Amino acid sequence: MMTLEKFEEACESVKKVISRTKLVYSEYFSETTGNKVYFKPENMQYTGAYKIRGAYYKISTLTEEERSKGLITASAGNHAQGVAYAAKLYGAKAIIVMPTTTPLIKVNRTRSYGAEVVLHGDVYDDACKHAIKLAEEKGYTFIHPFDDEVVATGQGTIAMEIFKDLPTVDIILVPIGGGGLASGISTLAKLLNPNIKVIGVEPAGASCMQASLRAGKVVSLPKVETIADGTAVKTPGANIFPYIQKNIDKIITVEDDELIVTFLDMMENHKMVVENSGLLTVAALKHLDCQNKKVVAVLSGGNMDVITISSVVQHGLIARGRVFTVSVQLPDRPGELVNVASIIAEARGNVIRLDHNQFVSTNRNAAVELTITMEAFGHEHKEEILKALDKNGYHPEIKQPVL
Repeated sequence: MMTLEKFEEACESVKKVISRTKLVYSEYFSETTGNKVYFKPENMQYTGAYKIRGAYYKISTLTEEERSKGLITASAGNHAQGVAYAAKLYGAKAIIVMPTTTPLIKVNRTRSYGAEVVLHGDVYDDACKHAIKLAEEKGYTFIHPFDDEVVATGQGTIAMEIFKDLPTVDIILVPIGGGGLASGISTLAKLLNPNIKVIGVEPAGASCMQASLRAGKVVSLPKVETIADGTAVKTPGANIFPYIQKNIDKIITVEDDELIVTFLDMMENHKMVVENSGLLTVAALKHLDCQNKKVVAVLSGGNMDVITISSVVQHGLIARGRVFTVSVQLPDRPGELVNVASIIAEARGNVIRLDHNQFVSTNRNAAVELTITMEAFGHEHKEEILKALDKNGYHPEIKQPVL
């Protein structure tokens, strides 16, 4: 059972391996939401995520015999690193089954801690089934990433630290995948202050916990589809589900598009790299129906590979109207290209790519196509540039940006 005594024990245990992630006040998100917003930056942990807490605490409670058999788990990346690192500290063998879609940075870092990585399946649930099968065949000790009360107790130590930094916290926002983090934080938070609100946040494309709460029992989604790979879970944990039912006050779902622009906000305003699952709580801030509350958003992790970061940044700039592409038709005669460039320059647009297609028509004198990708300050500035082009006889047609 997750009791106050067990949480206190876990707090003492995890001190050996965690970084003290003190709350960070966000002036930007406080001003934009009307609440006093703080971040719990678990993306700054040594392994890049909160998962080291539950993994280390769980392994610390095992017997020498259980550890000597070898430890196995399934994970989309963060729990994998937590188990691998904790196993290394205890001198135990670790086998980690990860989905084939796991970002390369998570795979490589897991291996860097000395673990054996097995890639299997497209999503976490596939990897988990394979890990359980291997545990039965080889006699390994299986450590579930979320459906384990001991693991969840370790994750719940985050709540103790939040209360130490901000005793008068009103709301805690916590990401939900399988439910281990949410059950641990919400259970301890309610033990410390029964009046606090703990709100879970799920990606809309993997809202298995919300579906389960509505059904009154654990249910499985037919599929999951989200860029928040750390919370891409079809079936929440059955063992921790009663804690979620009792202690989570509400669940908010967030669309992938919201995560993309939120990543940009965090990069520009806080200079933080937070993975998509960790951004769920930040994106949820605008969905809160309250004002002047002290809100803590748990940033669960920051393990993103550079290619993913590049893609998210580009899509974020497009969504904010700061990068866009248009095509215009113009006669194929000297000076037309310069004229278009001058109009854009006068409107303070910045051209970053041009594609001059002379073969859009059989009559080049009548029309050639010019595709322009440019930078703007935002949607309002983008509209100013479009109006300037239209006013001068170049009727721009918005295209899918080419970067």
